[in-house]
Amino acid sequence: MIKIAPSILSADFARLGCQVKAAEEGGADYLHVDVMDGYFVPNITVGPLVVQACKRATKLPIDVHLMIREPERYIDSFIEAGANIITVHAEATPHVHRALQLIRESGARAGLAVNPLTPLSVFRDALPYCDLALVMTVNPGFGGQQFIESSLKRILTLADWREELNPYCEIEVDGGISAKTAPQVVEAGATVLVAGTNIFSGIDSIQNNIAALRQAIAG
Repeated sequence: MIKIAPSILSADFARLGCQVKAAEEGGADYLHVDVMDGYFVPNITVGPLVVQACKRATKLPIDVHLMIREPERYIDSFIEAGANIITVHAEATPHVHRALQLIRESGARAGLAVNPLTPLSVFRDALPYCDLALVMTVNPGFGGQQFIESSLKRILTLADWREELNPYCEIEVDGGISAKTAPQVVEAGATVLVAGTNIFSGIDSIQNNIAALRQAIAG
């Protein structure tokens, strides 16, 4: 089954607990938390305290996406806060293998992400150590961006490698996911779709926006 991971980057933080519960009631599979440091990406967002708050508000697995430099310095803090999945960026550390090991040894699932123009070749060696491979389909740092169409070929390539190297690794796609793009990325091989603006700022309720995404995928 294709999983949907609403990103709280687009949520109303004045009503975060209620919106997280609405996402869970609407059938979300993960809760996606984008962590930004103002250095690796030009924005600053949340930290472990918000992960703790989300953990109290939902039973959904917390999918933490670290868009920060030297992510290995903060892995323990986010796991203690309640993260179930932690994804680091290949561009953010020279010690990708060490970071993935630290995540797994700490009891969480390990993810690796790449930016839109970063060569996918890092996954050839990294996939055996990954539980999740994240393809950014927008430039990281801000919500509401347009989907980069050339990303579809990258997802197809990664899906082929996944079958060869680690069939149990999930392929997550983050950026510009909507009723239009969701079927395309699923056809290319994505298994987890991160959606923020489309779910939390869509034209309908959070529950109905999730249902519309599922309907688009099924259709």
